[in-house]
Amino acid sequence: MKIAFIGLGIMGSRMASNLLKHKVDLTVYNRSLAATTPLVALGAKVAHTTTEAVKEADIVFSMLASPQVVKAVAYGQTGFLSKMKSKALWIDCSTISPAFALASAQEASKHEVVFVEAPVAGTKSHAENAELVFLVGGGTTAIAQATPYMEMMGKKVVHIGAISKASALKILINYLLAQGMLAFAEALVVGEKQGLDRRFLLEFLPNLPVAAPFLKSKANKLMQHDAEVQFPLELMYKDITLFADTAEANNITNLSTDVSKNLYQTAIKQGLGREDFSAVYNSLLQRFLPMHPQE
Repeated sequence: MKIAFIGLGIMGSRMASNLLKHKVDLTVYNRSLAATTPLVALGAKVAHTTTEAVKEADIVFSMLASPQVVKAVAYGQTGFLSKMKSKALWIDCSTISPAFALASAQEASKHEVVFVEAPVAGTKSHAENAELVFLVGGGTTAIAQATPYMEMMGKKVVHIGAISKASALKILINYLLAQGMLAFAEALVVGEKQGLDRRFLLEFLPNLPVAAPFLKSKANKLMQHDAEVQFPLELMYKDITLFADTAEANNITNLSTDVSKNLYQTAIKQGLGREDFSAVYNSLLQRFLPMHPQE
Protein backbone atom coordinates (compact mmCIF):
# COMPACT_ATOMS: atom_id res chain seq x y z
CA MET A 1 0.00 0.00 0.00
CA LYS A 2 1.42 3.37 -1.05
CA ILE A 3 0.59 6.35 1.18
CA ALA A 4 1.04 10.08 0.57
CA PHE A 5 0.99 12.84 3.19
CA ILE A 6 0.41 16.47 2.21
CA GLY A 7 1.02 19.23 4.76
CA LEU A 8 3.88 18.95 7.25
CA GLY A 9 3.14 21.64 9.79
CA ILE A 10 3.13 21.24 13.58
CA MET A 11 0.71 18.31 13.44
CA GLY A 12 1.29 16.84 10.00
CA SER A 13 5.04 16.44 10.40
CA ARG A 14 4.59 14.41 13.57
CA MET A 15 1.78 12.32 12.13
CA ALA A 16 3.90 11.47 9.09
CA SER A 17 6.81 10.60 11.36
CA ASN A 18 4.67 8.03 13.17
CA LEU A 19 3.69 6.40 9.88
CA LEU A 20 7.37 6.06 9.03
CA LYS A 21 8.07 4.42 12.39
CA HIS A 22 5.77 1.64 11.17
CA LYS A 23 7.76 1.30 7.91
CA VAL A 24 4.94 2.64 5.75
CA ASP A 25 5.77 3.30 2.08
CA LEU A 26 5.30 7.07 2.41
CA THR A 27 5.72 9.98 0.03
CA VAL A 28 5.49 13.45 1.60
CA TYR A 29 4.85 16.90 0.19
CA ASN A 30 5.11 20.29 1.82
CA ARG A 31 5.27 23.76 0.30
CA SER A 32 8.48 24.37 2.25
CA LEU A 33 10.98 21.59 1.55
CA ALA A 34 12.78 22.19 4.86
CA ALA A 35 9.94 20.42 6.70
CA THR A 36 10.65 17.21 4.79
CA THR A 37 14.29 16.86 5.89
CA PRO A 38 13.69 15.04 9.23
CA LEU A 39 11.28 12.65 7.50
CA VAL A 40 13.77 11.71 4.80
CA ALA A 41 16.05 10.45 7.58
CA LEU A 42 13.20 8.15 8.64
CA GLY A 43 12.69 6.78 5.15
CA ALA A 44 10.22 9.13 3.49
CA LYS A 45 10.27 9.85 -0.22
CA VAL A 46 9.93 13.55 -1.01
CA ALA A 47 7.69 14.85 -3.78
CA HIS A 48 8.33 18.29 -5.25
CA THR A 49 4.74 18.68 -6.45
CA THR A 50 1.40 17.41 -5.20
CA THR A 51 1.00 15.52 -8.47
CA GLU A 52 4.21 13.64 -7.81
CA ALA A 53 3.04 12.91 -4.26
CA VAL A 54 -0.36 11.44 -5.08
CA LYS A 55 -0.12 9.86 -8.54
CA GLU A 56 0.68 6.35 -7.25
CA ALA A 57 -0.87 6.62 -3.78
CA ASP A 58 -3.64 4.33 -2.60
CA ILE A 59 -4.36 6.65 0.34
CA VAL A 60 -3.62 10.38 0.56
CA PHE A 61 -3.63 12.06 3.96
CA SER A 62 -3.78 15.85 4.15
CA MET A 63 -3.32 18.14 7.15
CA LEU A 64 -3.66 21.72 6.01
CA ALA A 65 -4.23 25.06 7.70
CA SER A 66 -7.67 26.05 6.44
CA PRO A 67 -10.48 25.24 4.01
CA GLN A 68 -9.03 27.88 1.68
CA VAL A 69 -5.69 26.07 1.57
CA VAL A 70 -7.38 22.69 1.08
CA LYS A 71 -9.37 24.09 -1.83
CA ALA A 72 -6.28 25.65 -3.43
CA VAL A 73 -4.25 22.45 -3.14
CA ALA A 74 -6.90 19.79 -3.84
CA TYR A 75 -9.67 21.20 -6.03
CA GLY A 76 -9.94 21.87 -9.75
CA GLN A 77 -7.89 20.75 -12.71
CA THR A 78 -4.64 21.78 -11.03
CA GLY A 79 -5.52 20.23 -7.66
CA PHE A 80 -4.19 16.89 -6.50
CA LEU A 81 -7.60 15.19 -6.66
CA SER A 82 -7.44 15.29 -10.46
CA LYS A 83 -4.10 13.46 -10.32
CA MET A 84 -5.13 10.64 -7.97
CA LYS A 85 -5.87 7.08 -9.00
CA SER A 86 -9.47 6.03 -9.44
CA LYS A 87 -10.92 4.58 -6.20
CA ALA A 88 -8.01 5.92 -4.11
CA LEU A 89 -8.84 7.36 -0.67
CA TRP A 90 -8.42 10.98 0.38
CA ILE A 91 -8.33 11.30 4.17
CA ASP A 92 -8.48 14.98 5.11
CA CYS A 93 -7.39 15.62 8.69
CA SER A 94 -7.68 19.41 8.39
CA THR A 95 -10.11 21.31 10.60
CA ILE A 96 -12.83 22.43 8.20
CA SER A 97 -16.51 23.32 8.38
CA PRO A 98 -19.27 20.72 7.91
CA ALA A 99 -20.33 22.46 4.70
CA PHE A 100 -16.79 22.34 3.33
CA ALA A 101 -16.51 18.64 4.19
CA LEU A 102 -19.58 17.98 2.04
CA ALA A 103 -18.08 20.08 -0.75
CA SER A 104 -14.83 18.11 -0.54
CA ALA A 105 -16.71 14.82 -0.81
CA GLN A 106 -18.51 16.11 -3.89
CA GLU A 107 -15.26 17.37 -5.45
CA ALA A 108 -13.54 14.04 -4.77
CA SER A 109 -16.37 12.10 -6.40
CA LYS A 110 -15.86 14.05 -9.64
CA HIS A 111 -12.45 12.40 -9.87
CA GLU A 112 -13.60 8.94 -8.66
CA VAL A 113 -11.78 9.47 -5.37
CA VAL A 114 -13.33 8.37 -2.06
CA PHE A 115 -13.35 11.09 0.60
CA VAL A 116 -13.12 10.58 4.36
CA GLU A 117 -13.06 13.46 6.83
CA ALA A 118 -10.78 12.75 9.78
CA PRO A 119 -10.05 15.81 11.92
CA VAL A 120 -8.05 15.03 15.03
CA ALA A 121 -8.47 15.90 18.69
CA GLY A 122 -5.14 16.55 20.37
CA THR A 123 -2.15 18.85 20.47
CA LYS A 124 1.43 18.82 19.25
CA SER A 125 2.50 16.45 22.03
CA HIS A 126 -0.38 14.06 21.25
CA ALA A 127 0.65 14.03 17.60
CA GLU A 128 4.27 13.37 18.54
CA ASN A 129 3.36 10.47 20.82
CA ALA A 130 0.74 8.93 18.50
CA GLU A 131 -2.02 9.74 21.00
CA LEU A 132 -4.40 11.61 18.73
CA VAL A 133 -8.10 10.81 18.56
CA PHE A 134 -9.36 10.64 14.98
CA LEU A 135 -12.93 11.87 14.53
CA VAL A 136 -14.02 10.20 11.32
CA GLY A 137 -16.89 10.75 8.92
CA GLY A 138 -17.60 8.75 5.78
CA GLY A 139 -18.36 5.29 4.47
CA THR A 140 -17.54 2.24 6.57
CA THR A 141 -15.55 0.47 3.84
CA ALA A 142 -13.23 3.42 3.25
CA ILE A 143 -12.81 4.02 6.97
CA ALA A 144 -11.95 0.36 7.55
CA GLN A 145 -9.26 0.59 4.87
CA ALA A 146 -7.73 3.72 6.42
CA THR A 147 -8.08 2.77 10.09
CA PRO A 148 -4.81 0.78 10.41
CA TYR A 149 -2.89 3.88 9.31
CA MET A 150 -4.83 6.22 11.59
CA GLU A 151 -4.10 3.84 14.46
CA MET A 152 -0.37 4.27 13.76
CA MET A 153 -0.84 8.00 14.40
CA GLY A 154 -3.37 7.94 17.22
CA LYS A 155 -4.80 6.06 20.16
CA LYS A 156 -8.41 5.98 19.00
CA VAL A 157 -10.47 6.16 15.81
CA VAL A 158 -14.10 7.17 16.36
CA HIS A 159 -16.62 6.90 13.51
CA ILE A 160 -18.90 9.88 14.15
CA GLY A 161 -21.23 9.29 11.21
CA ALA A 162 -21.79 10.53 7.68
CA ILE A 163 -19.63 13.18 6.01
CA SER A 164 -19.86 16.55 7.85
CA LYS A 165 -20.58 15.10 11.31
CA ALA A 166 -16.93 14.72 12.33
CA SER A 167 -16.10 18.25 11.20
CA ALA A 168 -19.10 19.55 13.12
CA LEU A 169 -17.83 17.86 16.28
CA LYS A 170 -14.28 19.13 15.75
CA ILE A 171 -15.27 22.78 15.55
CA LEU A 172 -17.31 22.37 18.75
CA ILE A 173 -14.23 21.01 20.51
CA ASN A 174 -12.00 23.84 19.32
CA TYR A 175 -14.65 26.41 20.20
CA LEU A 176 -14.70 25.12 23.77
CA LEU A 177 -10.90 25.44 23.87
CA ALA A 178 -11.01 28.99 22.54
CA GLN A 179 -13.72 30.13 24.93
CA GLY A 180 -12.17 28.36 27.91
CA MET A 181 -8.80 30.00 27.34
CA LEU A 182 -10.38 33.39 26.78
CA ALA A 183 -12.47 33.21 29.95
CA PHE A 184 -9.35 32.21 31.92
CA ALA A 185 -7.34 35.08 30.41
CA GLU A 186 -10.07 37.59 31.23
CA ALA A 187 -10.35 36.30 34.79
CA LEU A 188 -6.58 36.64 35.25
CA VAL A 189 -6.49 40.22 33.97
CA VAL A 190 -9.47 41.36 36.04
CA GLY A 191 -8.02 39.62 39.09
CA GLU A 192 -4.64 41.27 38.61
CA LYS A 193 -6.32 44.64 38.14
CA GLN A 194 -7.87 44.08 41.58
CA GLY A 195 -4.45 43.51 43.10
CA LEU A 196 -4.47 39.72 43.25
CA ASP A 197 -1.08 38.11 42.70
CA ARG A 198 -0.60 36.63 39.21
CA ARG A 199 1.25 33.52 40.34
CA PHE A 200 -1.40 32.84 42.99
CA LEU A 201 -4.16 33.08 40.35
CA LEU A 202 -2.26 30.83 37.93
CA GLU A 203 -1.85 28.19 40.63
CA PHE A 204 -5.29 28.51 42.24
CA LEU A 205 -7.85 28.99 39.47
CA PRO A 206 -6.98 25.97 37.26
CA ASN A 207 -7.36 23.62 40.22
CA LEU A 208 -10.97 24.61 40.89
CA PRO A 209 -13.77 22.22 39.84
CA VAL A 210 -15.13 24.89 37.47
CA ALA A 211 -11.91 25.07 35.43
CA ALA A 212 -11.38 23.11 32.21
CA PRO A 213 -8.64 20.48 32.69
CA PHE A 214 -6.45 21.87 29.88
CA LEU A 215 -6.04 25.15 31.78
CA LYS A 216 -3.56 23.53 34.18
CA SER A 217 -1.03 23.01 31.39
CA LYS A 218 -1.66 26.48 29.99
CA ALA A 219 -1.18 28.05 33.42
CA ASN A 220 2.10 26.19 33.83
CA LYS A 221 3.26 27.47 30.43
CA LEU A 222 2.43 31.03 31.47
CA MET A 223 4.24 30.70 34.81
CA GLN A 224 7.32 29.24 33.15
CA HIS A 225 7.28 31.70 30.24
CA ASP A 226 7.16 28.67 27.96
CA ALA A 227 6.69 30.02 24.43
CA GLU A 228 6.44 26.62 22.71
CA VAL A 229 3.51 26.66 20.30
CA GLN A 230 1.02 23.83 20.74
CA PHE A 231 -1.77 25.43 18.72
CA PRO A 232 -1.18 28.75 16.88
CA LEU A 233 -3.51 31.55 17.86
CA GLU A 234 -4.21 32.45 14.22
CA LEU A 235 -5.54 28.93 13.61
CA MET A 236 -7.75 29.15 16.68
CA TYR A 237 -9.19 32.37 15.25
CA LYS A 238 -9.87 30.47 12.02
CA ASP A 239 -11.70 27.75 13.94
CA ILE A 240 -13.83 30.27 15.86
CA THR A 241 -14.76 31.72 12.48
CA LEU A 242 -15.73 28.26 11.21
CA PHE A 243 -17.94 27.82 14.29
CA ALA A 244 -19.53 31.25 13.81
CA ASP A 245 -20.20 30.65 10.11
CA THR A 246 -21.72 27.24 10.85
CA ALA A 247 -23.96 28.70 13.55
CA GLU A 248 -25.10 31.49 11.23
CA ALA A 249 -25.81 29.00 8.44
CA ASN A 250 -28.18 27.29 10.89
CA ASN A 251 -29.88 30.59 11.82
CA ILE A 252 -28.23 30.66 15.25
CA THR A 253 -27.12 34.25 15.80
CA ASN A 254 -26.24 36.84 18.47
CA LEU A 255 -23.87 34.49 20.29
CA SER A 256 -20.76 35.41 22.26
CA THR A 257 -18.80 34.18 19.25
CA ASP A 258 -18.54 37.66 17.76
CA VAL A 259 -16.85 39.00 20.89
CA SER A 260 -14.45 36.05 20.95
CA LYS A 261 -13.58 36.53 17.29
CA ASN A 262 -12.82 40.20 17.87
CA LEU A 263 -10.57 39.47 20.86
CA TYR A 264 -8.56 36.79 19.04
CA GLN A 265 -8.38 39.01 15.95
CA THR A 266 -7.02 41.85 18.10
CA ALA A 267 -4.29 39.51 19.34
CA ILE A 268 -3.36 38.74 15.73
CA LYS A 269 -3.15 42.48 14.97
CA GLN A 270 -0.80 42.79 17.97
CA GLY A 271 1.55 40.34 16.28
CA LEU A 272 0.60 37.29 18.38
CA GLY A 273 -0.97 35.18 15.63
CA ARG A 274 1.83 32.63 15.39
CA GLU A 275 2.17 32.25 19.14
CA ASP A 276 0.25 29.64 21.12
CA PHE A 277 -3.42 30.51 21.49
CA SER A 278 -2.83 31.05 25.21
CA ALA A 279 -1.18 34.32 24.09
CA VAL A 280 -4.68 35.81 24.06
CA TYR A 281 -3.81 36.47 27.73
CA ASN A 282 -0.76 38.49 26.67
CA SER A 283 -3.00 40.41 24.28
CA LEU A 284 -5.26 41.43 27.16
CA LEU A 285 -2.24 42.34 29.28
CA GLN A 286 -0.96 44.66 26.56
CA ARG A 287 -4.32 46.40 26.41
CA PHE A 288 -5.30 46.64 30.05
CA LEU A 289 -2.12 46.22 32.12
CA PRO A 290 0.58 47.60 29.80
CA MET A 291 2.93 48.64 32.61
CA HIS A 292 2.43 45.46 34.61
CA PRO A 293 5.52 43.19 34.39
CA GLN A 294 4.98 39.63 33.15
CA GLU A 295 6.48 37.94 36.17
